[in-house]
Amino acid sequence: MKKIVSVLIMIILLYIGYEILTESETILKSVDFSLNVFKNNIFPSLFPFFVLSNILIKCGLPEFMGNLFKGIMNKVFKIKGITAFIFFMSIISGNPANAKYTRELYKDGKINKYEATKILCFTCFSNPLFILGSVSILFLNNKEAGLLILICHYVGNLFVGLGMRGYHPSKKENDKTSLTKAIDEMHKKRISNKDSFGEVITNSLVSSINTLLLILGVITSCLVLTTIIDNNLNLNSVFQSVLNGFIEMTQGLKYISLEAIPLKLKCILTVMILSFGGLSVHMQIMSILSDTDIKYLPFLCARICHAVISSLLMYILFDFWINL
Repeated sequence: MKKIVSVLIMIILLYIGYEILTESETILKSVDFSLNVFKNNIFPSLFPFFVLSNILIKCGLPEFMGNLFKGIMNKVFKIKGITAFIFFMSIISGNPANAKYTRELYKDGKINKYEATKILCFTCFSNPLFILGSVSILFLNNKEAGLLILICHYVGNLFVGLGMRGYHPSKKENDKTSLTKAIDEMHKKRISNKDSFGEVITNSLVSSINTLLLILGVITSCLVLTTIIDNNLNLNSVFQSVLNGFIEMTQGLKYISLEAIPLKLKCILTVMILSFGGLSVHMQIMSILSDTDIKYLPFLCARICHAVISSLLMYILFDFWINL
């Protein structure tokens, strides 16, 4: 059986190579599209946050936030307070930043693999600027719909977090929240770092660029894959757009916005794809976490639940929201 799988993999790879050679014009267009998405959306939105987050981790912001928000994180999600850094930074920067922040804290020994798996599951947010800018204005040309998509997407993730409260709950941190203690912990972390500030900045730049190049490679590979699928499958255009979205999110969302279907259905499909993330996002996160033992299966299940919950919220709220 294993030999058959190996042969099938080789056949698929050879066929992809054949398609790249024979359909070079369409393949080059997809590569060009991925470079434009990276240049115009991904790099500007993620690079500053990646660099800043690395510096903030070295300067002790996770410890500071952990002390201030441990009561909320313990009570609401039953997880260690230091994960508040991942939660809030992920809301601002979007995926796959949550994987990068989780990996950094896990490698530093601040959280265990169960806490890392858990926080990873409900911090997979799409970048708010991408939703309110590209999705709502460029794709759907409807700011109200874009805002509702953002709300359903974020609230759906909170429901996922609440649903996972019982997944390997962290020990309750009994000491009281104290601003003075939070500052002390932040200071201890900063002075314990032996690297100079110049080395911290340099390492942050190198780490961020390497991660972004990895993201670019994954997005380009997924876009090439969707192009090959589109060239060989004669599907209904809506199904094809949805399939593209579940492989590479940005391209699929663009195609869905061009379909001649009701706005409500466009919004439901859009928030579903945003919440699932697409194969591209999943591969990015798996690549970032490849040198850890953080589990992927709970993350996959969480994305499916997130997609279902956010879609239901959109279905329920759309008519009320648009008629306001």
